[in-house]
Amino acid sequence: MSTALAGMNILVTRPAHQAGELAAKVRLAGGNPVLFPVLEIRDTNNLGPLLDIIARLDEFDFAIFISPNAVEKAMTRINAIRPFPPSLTAVAVGQGTRNALGHFGIDKVIVPSARFDSEALLELRELREVTGKRFVIFRGDSGRELLGETLLKRGATVTYVECYRRVKPEADTAPLLRTAASGKLDAIIMTSSEGLRNLCEMVGAAGQPCLKRVSLFVSHERIAQTARTLGFTRVILTAPGDRGLLEGISNYLRVQATGKDSFSSRQ
Repeated sequence: MSTALAGMNILVTRPAHQAGELAAKVRLAGGNPVLFPVLEIRDTNNLGPLLDIIARLDEFDFAIFISPNAVEKAMTRINAIRPFPPSLTAVAVGQGTRNALGHFGIDKVIVPSARFDSEALLELRELREVTGKRFVIFRGDSGRELLGETLLKRGATVTYVECYRRVKPEADTAPLLRTAASGKLDAIIMTSSEGLRNLCEMVGAAGQPCLKRVSLFVSHERIAQTARTLGFTRVILTAPGDRGLLEGISNYLRVQATGKDSFSSRQ
């Protein structure tokens, strides 16, 4: 990758255990990643339902993993107890989740090829005709119901299982706010609507104005809508994944440097 982000301070907001790869890519592009996790991933409070599902995995046809965190938490427990059934088809919402499954030796995975969300997953041929099929959905402590509700309407049976919790971290926001207030924060990368709301709560009403003036890069329209609702004024929608986010930042900064104003905030 080039030095397209040379000298730029880029706020990386992923959970601490997941920020390293994106931060490394920012450095490779010449930028300076500013690590400020806005989500913390913890084990579920009640392991009982997860352990029960693990014991009954052979009863299901499809296992849908909503996120890399779902893979990490569920597969760690599964591998400690039993093999992943060869008859069980793994389904991932995005490429990051697919890669996480690969780390556990699961290489045959159904995954969308372009957009990475429930809508894209439901468009796949394998999930259109599912009458009588049995699905288990591994996810966090809350989430959208669209996927499960649609599968039910298509004649499938659906079981949700919580395998982790998302909580708002405790953090010292003073260094971040000093950087933003001095105009030295060049971009914010945000990959979660919940995380964006957490960021606003963490910095408080007094700290929000300086952050809302910083260019905010998101890879999904749903996050962009949340950002606009919260009052962020420079929201740039990029292609999915780390590559899409970094290319979006690079393209935006390049256009800004040329003095042009034709760059769209809805790529």
